[in-house]
Order: sequence, then C-alpha cells, then structure tokens
Amino acid sequence: MRETYHEELNDVVNQLVSMSSNVRTQVHDATRALLEADLRIAERVIADDARLDAMHEQIEKQCFQLLARQAPVAGELRTIVAALRMVFELARMGDLAAHIAKIARLRYPEHAVPAPLEANFTRMAQLADAMIAAAGRTLDDRDVEEASKLAENDEEMDELRAEQFKVLLADDWEHGVEMAVDAALLGRYYERIADHAVAMGRRIIYVITGEAPDGENWPNA
Repeated sequence: MRETYHEELNDVVNQLVSMSSNVRTQVHDATRALLEADLRIAERVIADDARLDAMHEQIEKQCFQLLARQAPVAGELRTIVAALRMVFELARMGDLAAHIAKIARLRYPEHAVPAPLEANFTRMAQLADAMIAAAGRTLDDRDVEEASKLAENDEEMDELRAEQFKVLLADDWEHGVEMAVDAALLGRYYERIADHAVAMGRRIIYVITGEAPDGENWPNA
C-alpha cells in the first residue's frame, strides 16, 4: 500500500517536471511571437494555455487524493504541500506567456518591442528560460545548490527591468505612450515569470531540507 503511495507521489513530481518543460516551451514561443511579430506562433501559445490549465487541475486533483487517502508525514507531507504550490507557480508562468503572446497579437503586424529595447527583452527571455529550466531540473534532481542559484539569477532580471525604465523615461524616447505601456507590461510579465521560478526553487529547498530560505531575495510569489 505504502509502496503504491510513494509511486503516486513520485508521479506527481514527474508531472511537475513535465509541466515545467511545457511552460518553458510556452515562454520561448511567446518570446518568438513577440520579437518576430509572428501571429501564428502567438495564436498557438494562447490556445495552448488551456492545456497547461488542464495539467494544473490534474496535478492538483492528484495531490488532494493523496492527502485524502493517506496520512502523509514529514517529507511526504512537505512534498504534497509544496507540489500544490509549485503547480500554481507553473500555471501562472503559463498565463504570463499567454499575456506576452496576446500583446504580440494585438500589435501585429507591427513589433510590440521597439528597437532600443530588443536586446533588453532578448536577455530577459534568455534568463527566464534558464530559470524555468533550472527549476524543473532541480525538482527532478533534488539539487539544493542549484535551486539556491535561482535567487541570484533573479537579481539580474531586476537589473534588466530597471534598465527598461531608464529607456522608457529618457528624454529621447520617441515611440509614443502606447508602446511604452506595452513595454512596461511586458517587462513586468518576464519579471513575474522569474519570481515564480524563484518561488519554485524556494519550495524545492523546503521539500529537501525541511526549511524554506527567507529574505528579500526569496519572493513567495
């Protein structure tokens, strides 16, 4: 009985790893739609968000069933509680990818990101991709050390966000209010994706060690 229970618990973790891979693809494709003004990719990202929502519901349902059928203790209980939070973080990242794609669709055939911010958003997207990949990998490998690095990566994301505002508020900004608003929203979306990845890292550390890291570098997204 307990052996089956542990198999089901491991299956939840495996599903989370799989979902993180799907989220990574969504964010990557949303960025392509944004930077390349590709309507076809944008539409696909928006449509595929429903698939992530279904994964969210399935994993959440499985966690509740494990809680109801067994009496999890110690590491088992930590894993289930953390899984319920991590699946939420992943679902929100998927939602944010869809928001990015919707702005790309709204501005099509124009590019939503003006030339002065292309390099900034490209780096933001690269960093978000690396952080999502790291979150999934650390969950799969139970690697506390790599999970701890997520907070460091988030600092660079914050710096990129600050650089965006310098460009948007500069006297030589010539792309209008509408594009400035789009850029500010998009920057916020990537920043929040990073925050959710850090929150996942925090919960992974909690599952492994029994203690969650604290401090301003560890947002409880």
